[in-house]
Amino acid sequence: MHALDCFFNPQSIAFIGASREPGKVGYVVLQNFIRNRFKGKLYPVNPNAQTIQSLQSYPSVKKAPGEVDLAIITVPGPAVPQVVSECVAKKVKGVCIISAGFSEVGNEVLTKQLQREMEKGLKQGTRFIGPNCLGVLDTQTKVDMLFLPQERLGRPGKGVVSFISQSGALGSAILDWDALKGYGINKFVSYGNAMDIDEADLLEYLGEDPGTKAIVLYLEGAKQGRKFFETAKKVSAKKPIIAIKGGVTEQGGHAVTSHTGSLAGAKEVYEAAFRQANIVYAHSMEEVFAFARTFTTEPVPKGKRVQVITNGGGYGVLATDALIQNGLELAQLNPKTLKELQQGMPSHVVLKNPLDLTGDADNMRFKRALEMVLQDANVDMVLLIMLFQVPTLNELAVRMTSTALRERKKPVIVLSVGGKYAESHKMALEQSSITTFSSPSESASSLRALYEYYARRGKA
Repeated sequence: MHALDCFFNPQSIAFIGASREPGKVGYVVLQNFIRNRFKGKLYPVNPNAQTIQSLQSYPSVKKAPGEVDLAIITVPGPAVPQVVSECVAKKVKGVCIISAGFSEVGNEVLTKQLQREMEKGLKQGTRFIGPNCLGVLDTQTKVDMLFLPQERLGRPGKGVVSFISQSGALGSAILDWDALKGYGINKFVSYGNAMDIDEADLLEYLGEDPGTKAIVLYLEGAKQGRKFFETAKKVSAKKPIIAIKGGVTEQGGHAVTSHTGSLAGAKEVYEAAFRQANIVYAHSMEEVFAFARTFTTEPVPKGKRVQVITNGGGYGVLATDALIQNGLELAQLNPKTLKELQQGMPSHVVLKNPLDLTGDADNMRFKRALEMVLQDANVDMVLLIMLFQVPTLNELAVRMTSTALRERKKPVIVLSVGGKYAESHKMALEQSSITTFSSPSESASSLRALYEYYARRGKA
């Protein structure tokens, strides 16, 4: 077993600071596990209560029966060092300190007290996440340490992307947005001040996790630069790491120091390290979501030649600009492909790149064009623009596209823009593991990120 398994798949958990008052942090965290019907043992710890949420309560973690795999601490900051000392005495395997009030607010005295107690635990193998964090959400094991109530913060369903966030607030926003859009996740970790477990440790763990296909990382400042770089380089050789960096301006760097007590570091240094470690650098949260979806649905491209198929000429032009601006190339269809397309298409169809099927394109015209283009050896990737406002295109096009792309060997993403009708078709495509976007720039940057990552691995 990995040393960090106790945080993601514990068999017994102590909730130190468990509360009987709804709305309190210690109430919500325990309630999450009860609601999720967590299969392990739950031990509320509160010296002032005999039962909490229908569970027997214990005055100290040392009084909990048997071994304790994980302790989740939600008591006020000044009480944390003593509680950690009791966890060490109990030989708890993992401790997650949700409580804040340490180096992020300049309380160095309390931080040093906590450090001394943690060092005793580290010597016997106890590991620590936090303080000042949200902790772990694992959709497979139903571990949910988030103190934000489920009525206010949506929990995504099961998926294959795992998130590491130095910021709890930003991480929670990601989860809420994912839940709203219907995107699943595998694991989420908010690690806060990283007094023990840091981003490199979590990258290494998720790099070995079979349920994680891609890792998203929000980073403010790496605690140990060399360790982070070497770990990221090793993990990115197996699966993509998509990173967004906070504190890239001087003012943002100052904000980082007061947020998690980290040193932000120069933007140029991190960008260079990301390139060398083959980390996919996202410049916005929109790119984070776009890249994560693309990497988890699309196969490895063999090159950077993109064929555009559209039923709207203007969007074909914008897509062309976006592709070229992102360093990609327009594919040149094989003459044999062009001849076969010509035989089955009306004379007003523009047989170039973009392949403009024009505004009267119907379901069958899209189906034929997509199937022919995918067979062309000159095409590495496809950007399929489907504008569903035309009366000749309907849900049959969605079913045909989903069938055609079920066993695809080349990356294909769909660009579609519109209101409720268009969005319903996009959602249907997403449910068939086809990534959709609403803008040419987002589509092009996602294909560029996909190509560059695999090209640096020597696969594209």
